[in-house]
Amino acid sequence: MIFKKVISSFFLCYLCFSFHAQHIELGPMVSNSEISKSYQLKSTSIDSSFIYYTDTINLPFFDNFTVNTQQEYVPDFSNPLTESELFYMLLDESTGLPIENGVYFTNQVTFHRYVDLANDTYSDTIFTAVNAELADFSAYPVVYSPIDLYPPYYIYDTLGVSDISDTIWIESPPYYQDSARQFFMPVADSTKLWIDDHTYHNYRFGLNPRTLGVMTFDGLDANGYPYAIGTANTNYADYLTSKPINLEEYDVSDSLYISFLYQSEGLGDVPEPSDSLILEFYSSSQNQWFHIWSDSGTVVAPFRLVHIPILDPNYFSDAFQFRFKNYGGLSGALDHFHLDMVSLKSTEYSDTVFSDFSFVYPVNTLLKDYTSVPWDHYKSSVDNQLTDSLFISLYNGSDTPENYLDGNINIFYNGLNEGSFTLPGFVLAEGEINYFPLAYADSYHDLTGGYEYDKSLSGLSEEFEVLTSATAQFDNYEPNDSIRFTQGFYNYYSYDDGSAEAAFGPTGTQSQLAIHFDAYEADSLIGIDLAFVPSVNDVSDKLFLLTVWEDNNGNPGNVLYEDDVFSPRTPIYADGQNNFTSYFFVDTQKVAVGASFFVGWRQLDAERLNLGFDRNIDKSNEILYSVDGGGNWLVSPFQGSAMLRPIFSTGMDVYLGIENIVEMTNELIIYPNPAQGIINLKGDSNLMGRKKILLDSFGRILKETSSNSFDLSALKTGIYFIYVPELSPNYHKVIKP
Repeated sequence: MIFKKVISSFFLCYLCFSFHAQHIELGPMVSNSEISKSYQLKSTSIDSSFIYYTDTINLPFFDNFTVNTQQEYVPDFSNPLTESELFYMLLDESTGLPIENGVYFTNQVTFHRYVDLANDTYSDTIFTAVNAELADFSAYPVVYSPIDLYPPYYIYDTLGVSDISDTIWIESPPYYQDSARQFFMPVADSTKLWIDDHTYHNYRFGLNPRTLGVMTFDGLDANGYPYAIGTANTNYADYLTSKPINLEEYDVSDSLYISFLYQSEGLGDVPEPSDSLILEFYSSSQNQWFHIWSDSGTVVAPFRLVHIPILDPNYFSDAFQFRFKNYGGLSGALDHFHLDMVSLKSTEYSDTVFSDFSFVYPVNTLLKDYTSVPWDHYKSSVDNQLTDSLFISLYNGSDTPENYLDGNINIFYNGLNEGSFTLPGFVLAEGEINYFPLAYADSYHDLTGGYEYDKSLSGLSEEFEVLTSATAQFDNYEPNDSIRFTQGFYNYYSYDDGSAEAAFGPTGTQSQLAIHFDAYEADSLIGIDLAFVPSVNDVSDKLFLLTVWEDNNGNPGNVLYEDDVFSPRTPIYADGQNNFTSYFFVDTQKVAVGASFFVGWRQLDAERLNLGFDRNIDKSNEILYSVDGGGNWLVSPFQGSAMLRPIFSTGMDVYLGIENIVEMTNELIIYPNPAQGIINLKGDSNLMGRKKILLDSFGRILKETSSNSFDLSALKTGIYFIYVPELSPNYHKVIKP
């Protein structure tokens, strides 16, 4: 379920600190994979670049961030409104005209030298300089600087000798005629309100926002990369700047107020007291930005309202602007502030109400427990797998009670409506006759009594579009009265919504992380999807072993599969939403699991491996970890979902290159285990005479034998592995207590 709006003191405390004593940690990310783009180095030339002129907008100004209203800039050379200006690298200083093309120069003083061998002397005649103006193409407007240029060669002549003069050329002379064309294009879209895109528009970082969507400020740039990676630097980071607003027809008597809601931390990183969110106004007549308001970082609290009048006559022009910016860490997704419901209009001082009705969080699944399940499993299930407790969170922004209306859910397949549900208004309003004013309304809805996703569809995977709507009986902003998502059925089970708000994992050598799943049926796994995210420390070279366990009364039991220690894995970072990397089992083998099982890893290094953590869907009860070799398993203290997905063998295998391998049937029984002395080996096949290998937890061979026993008495306490290469490729864990 999504977080409730009550913020307990315990919630505040444990989100602020890592649980070092329990050896599991939650940490910040240093990039935002959902918006990561191929990083482009800035060009050293303006050539073929665009400068954009935005339109001027009028009051009222209002943005609740239900949709992204940042202006997009798409270069269009064919746009009839696009203009350009051509600049030359070298101009004649006296005429201002371009110097001829194809001629090379140097700024070194060059000369013609005459050598008199008889008198052992020489004399130089310096070549005549070309007085030029040199362009700086690194920025617009182009600035020219004077420079004296010379031919890129030296001539040597010997007096009294009739041979040809010697000419010595300068290698790769640096100056020659070149050009750069700067393009200019107007953009005019009154639905776009902001001129920059440094901030992150999202539906997941705010804690109980008033509407769908917030704008998040942190230490990442527009490409999702840190402003200053690997440093402890703090400075101004993200900017959110309004388009020019025409206030020429207004004055102080019109009572213009700017209002907004803001929150520090939310579901992100706690900003320090030295960090801040800042509001500035721009005076076009003075060509200057002025500080208007700021607040320092704190732990998460409900969104707070700011309501500020515009009083200075210098702001009442045809090009007024305002902007928000944050001060904080520049090395990652750190020191979060979130902005919502920005308004600029003529109003009264007491008018601080954003009269709107909205969803608070997206709906991202209609299934019980999961956001996705394998299509093969869903089709085969005889039970109705839709949820009996769909969570809907709404906010009534009106300052009076408002009558409810029924909501609805419509499901589309290939554009055609194939099913629907009614969300009773009485239930949406928490069983009241009206929505309470300025209040949240949380409700749960049983979808098990009607429509099911069509199980007769024959695809290897399927997708359905789901539209959920709810509103009240007063005029409000319609776009946030409905939300749309894709319910996908592929080849994995997932708890998460595809986006990470933090990095997490256990710490300590040989620590284990195990995520529990109840599948619709017993089947075979072929691998695990993992979404690792960059955090403060780079752990992309740290090692871990994929592991699958049986369910032993709610805890991980017998190991069904574990990578061999000679083929460990490392975290791989991927960009984009649903930023998962598929880790398939060694030799593409399939691992049979029951309907209840655990998947995860055993790590060979002490550092946290930084698995993505979705803090919007709480499945913390399914996250277990152990720091003592599996002797004791603890439940994660952090509310959220591990971004880990078991991949099942389905009809999609052919597209993944998975072969239909016959699974090993040879069983190796080790007893007693744990043991301090002699351990015995027994198998379905004849073990006598076959080589058995005993290894430590780092894969080092300790003993080899052809007998059916090992003596552990001389070994230290710890975890060991037995490997019978002629019997099975699997490694079997042995514990010496």
